[in-house]
Order: sequence, then C-alpha cells, then structure tokens
Amino acid sequence: MAAETSLLPSSSAPPRSVSLTASIPNFDPRQVPVVGMDDHLPSVSLMQQTPSALRARFVQPPLWQPEVRKEGRFADRTPAQAAVLVPLVQREELTVLLTQRTAHLSTHSGQVAFPGGKRDPEDIDAVATALREAQEEVGLDASQVEVLGSLPVYETGTAFLVTPVVALVEPTVQLQPNPYEVADVFEVPLRFLLNPSNHRRHRLQWQGVEREWFSMPYDDAGVERYIWGATAGMLRNFYRFMSARL
Repeated sequence: MAAETSLLPSSSAPPRSVSLTASIPNFDPRQVPVVGMDDHLPSVSLMQQTPSALRARFVQPPLWQPEVRKEGRFADRTPAQAAVLVPLVQREELTVLLTQRTAHLSTHSGQVAFPGGKRDPEDIDAVATALREAQEEVGLDASQVEVLGSLPVYETGTAFLVTPVVALVEPTVQLQPNPYEVADVFEVPLRFLLNPSNHRRHRLQWQGVEREWFSMPYDDAGVERYIWGATAGMLRNFYRFMSARL
C-alpha cells in the first residue's frame, strides 16, 4: 500500500497532466491495473448536491485549482475550441446525463462522454457551443436547461480545448438521441461521481512516456458504464470544485 499511497494526489498538489491512450492499437482501458484509489479523500455531502446549493456555489465559487488540466498529445494539429454540457438532471437526487458514443466516430469512439463538440463559427461562446451540441446529439432543448457556470478548460490528447458547462436539466425532458453519434444515453447519480472512493487511477508506460488517467466504473443495473479519460478527468475537476471550502 505504500507505493499506492505515494501516488495519491493531495488537495494541495499542483495540477497534474494525465493522458488518454486512445492511439494504442486494440487498447482496452479496463485491462490496465488500478494503481490507486482515493477513498482517503472526503466525499461531497448531499446537502451540497442540491440545485440551490449548486446555484450558490457557482455565484460565489471557492478558491480552488483543477487537478487535471491536459492530456498528453496524440494529435499533431492546431488545437480547436470545444465545449461539453455537464447536464445535472433534477431528480429526487441529482443525476449526470451521459452518452455512449457510437463506434465509428473518428475521435473517442465508443466511449462514455458528455454531450458536446467543436465550436462552430456562429457560436458566440462556450455555452452556445455546449447547448447547440446537446441539442444536436441528444435533442436536449435549451429551454429546459439552466446554465450554472463553467469549469476550467480541459485539453484533450486529440487537441481539443474543452470548456465544461455545468447546467441543471428539467426531469421531464424528452430526449431524441442522434443515432449517428450516440449509441446510448443514461444517467449516473451525482453522489456516486462526487465520491472519490469511486475514482480509480491507472498508469501505463507507452513509447517511453508515463500516462495516467482516472476511471469511474458504474454498475447501471448490471450494465457497466465505464467512465474514463477526458470525461472522468472533467468529473474529477468537478469533484475538486465541489469539495473545495468556501
């Protein structure tokens, strides 16, 4: 356990660089051993996970630092602006709406993701991008979305500069997923994702570079929702934002 403990990030640690390994042929992230879990860190209380508490936190955010800022680069191209929507569905307890990307997409195919994508020229800001992409991908109408605020930009290994836009979503929303981009839509309890004991860390040496990433596997009534990579990294930052003291 000493080796694992030495790898655990502390709340005062500087932001780290983690890497996805999407460019490795036939790579399966589930097969990479877990090098550490963060059950020593505090979870976020349910009192902080209400719509009113979230609204207040985004109006007056705490002093905090994102833990994961960028991944090791896999794409040799000019970085592109992008945004994702982090949709918090207002059920009895908040849930996070996620998608399973279709297998034929050119980037992050088959992975669990937030609705989102590359910024279009007509998008006035990251919020516009996130709302437009959510409409296009899952049919989420902007009239049923209450934007709370944004988290710091996350740079993916595929050279996207992603702004996560956090929002509340009406529980009565009727979704219409785009079958070309979205294989499945599902929800994960926010309390699960904001509990660091569910955050696993993985490490791999590849081409002389040490690469690390988070995973947050969720058992959805017998179906494994394997959340990892960029999505898990942004959720880890959301945990840091929510656990920071006001």
